[in-house]
Amino acid sequence: MKTKKLNTALLANLSTANTLLNDKYGEHGAQTRDELTAKARAWYYGELLKEKRKERKLTQAQLAERIGKKREYIALLERGETDMQLSTFLSISDALGIRLELIAQ
Repeated sequence: MKTKKLNTALLANLSTANTLLNDKYGEHGAQTRDELTAKARAWYYGELLKEKRKERKLTQAQLAERIGKKREYIALLERGETDMQLSTFLSISDALGIRLELIAQ
């Protein structure tokens, strides 16, 4: 089997993801970059909740009923289209049997 060598000169000229984000949305701390980060986190946590809900074999309607919300609200959360309050996050976590741990850095 023939192995190929990496062209380090080409690799050195590649942009990093952070560079591309800086160019399009600004540096960390810029309003557009912070908005993107917030949306990305909302989507990420929504995906985590959806995955756990499905692991527990619950529908959106069943989860919504357990926490006293509407199914449509759960759908919005899972798509990362709305923010949730900490109390709602904790209610959902309890309903799904998710254990939360805070770690100071």
